[in-house]
Amino acid sequence: DAVSELLPRLSTGDMLIDGGNSYYKDSIARARLCGGSNVQYLDVGTSGGIWGGEKGYCLMAGGDPAAFKQAEPVFAALAPREGYRHVGASGSGHFVKMVHNAIEYGMLQAYGEGFALLKASEFKLDLERIAHLWNQGSVVRSWLLELSETMFREDATLSSFPAWIDDSGEGRWAVQDAIEKGVSAPVITHALLARLESRTKESFSAKVITGLRKYFGGHSPVKTL
Repeated sequence: DAVSELLPRLSTGDMLIDGGNSYYKDSIARARLCGGSNVQYLDVGTSGGIWGGEKGYCLMAGGDPAAFKQAEPVFAALAPREGYRHVGASGSGHFVKMVHNAIEYGMLQAYGEGFALLKASEFKLDLERIAHLWNQGSVVRSWLLELSETMFREDATLSSFPAWIDDSGEGRWAVQDAIEKGVSAPVITHALLARLESRTKESFSAKVITGLRKYFGGHSPVKTL
């Protein structure tokens, strides 16, 4: 709707940049629509969550290389050094971001299940201290694990988070695309199904994922069983 409303107001050589995380096939169609009006179109997948304004966004751009070059100062201002790139033809920016988010689903699921297993042990483990320990040179250290440490420090039992995990669409698109392309993606598929299961069955792992989604993306945990 936004593209259709804007096109009549634009002139030859103007540019539209979709910095949201749209479905890549829609972005391909919108690029063709804009091209028919001699308007340039870039699809730019954007990562960084609510921290992007402070730390810079990771930007994945698809579209005409000349249009990307023209808009590059904008991307350079928004991203950290080497945090933006032209990845390919129209639709590729949002495709790369879709796969990025699908990987995120799997990572969150692994952390959620791991911390749930630690919590269920007979050892009465301090999850904040373990998250901090793992962040000191371990193979599984990451920004998500750093956020886990902060989350457990502020709410050790995660009582403020419902065990209801939302999904914004990218995981579903990725699973659908994997099926269409015949690519095996069991971890991503399971992570998506686990989110659906969280809406009917409560678990601590779901609370971990809901909490982390709030910490990195500002996603509001408003749903309850």
